[in-house]
Amino acid sequence: MSRVVASAAYHEGRRVADVPVEEAGAWAAREGHFVWVGLLEPDEALLRRVQRQFALHDLALEDALHAHQRPKIEVYGDALFLVLRTARLTDGRIHFGETHVFAGRNYVVTVRHGASATYSPVRARAESAPELLRHGVDFVLYAVMDYVVDCYFPVLDALEADVGRMEQKLLHRPPTQAEVERIAHVRRDLERLRRAASPLLEVCSRLERFPLPMIDEVMHPYFRDVYDHVIRVNESVVSLRELLSFAFEASMMLASARQNDVTRKLAAWAAILAVPTAVAGVYGMNFEHMPELKWAYGYPMALAVIIAVCGLLYWRFKRIGWL
Repeated sequence: MSRVVASAAYHEGRRVADVPVEEAGAWAAREGHFVWVGLLEPDEALLRRVQRQFALHDLALEDALHAHQRPKIEVYGDALFLVLRTARLTDGRIHFGETHVFAGRNYVVTVRHGASATYSPVRARAESAPELLRHGVDFVLYAVMDYVVDCYFPVLDALEADVGRMEQKLLHRPPTQAEVERIAHVRRDLERLRRAASPLLEVCSRLERFPLPMIDEVMHPYFRDVYDHVIRVNESVVSLRELLSFAFEASMMLASARQNDVTRKLAAWAAILAVPTAVAGVYGMNFEHMPELKWAYGYPMALAVIIAVCGLLYWRFKRIGWL
């Protein structure tokens, strides 16, 4: 399988040629041109070939080769290196990947690892707006970042629906073991998503506010837009985590209230049953001299006392809500 997803040269915002990796550097050196190369989980040999074309820094290349980096932006001379974390929802769990972006004066190289949607829609959308693509590398950088952040929202929407269903169930009955495990998994995934998105605030802030290679001032509002989207992602993550915590705590409080209600009912019935038990216990001791033992109305009187006291206790417990 080819690890080069796409490799194209652009001039004045329009795609002018599909170029092999070995010729990408020459095309990037042409006046008014830039090259956009997309790679999918490349091996070291392919990355070295790309490095020779654009003089990529060794440290950045090592990060792109081994992946497992936190989101960040680094400056190497007149080039930028970005790490973005991608997220996709599969079978109810969030799977994370990485996209590494090398950006120089006349080139952009994106390297995808792990769970990530294809960037073909990004390229197609950029090519459909040549007046924006004419800005060059900084617009491609914005388009990729915006796409990565926008892909967080379908994940959040699916999790929000899942959390809503769990909330409805938890408010009517205690959670099952499977539901407790699901809550733990969702909370863990949300925390991982927060760690993936939060560092992008710093990345966008640097791109917007500080002078960086090949980032024109006219593109600053675009990176501010990505910044706003990241804030929305973080707010949604926090909201979902709080909603899960509330639903779980509410379920536990309801379960505790139900348990207390059962305990009160058991205590009330125990108190009621204690009356006939005590009376029967007294008259079952088989002593010869006992009050009213020989009285003809002793048995009816004992039953009447038992019924009266039990009835009084039942009324009292019913009144205070124990029964």
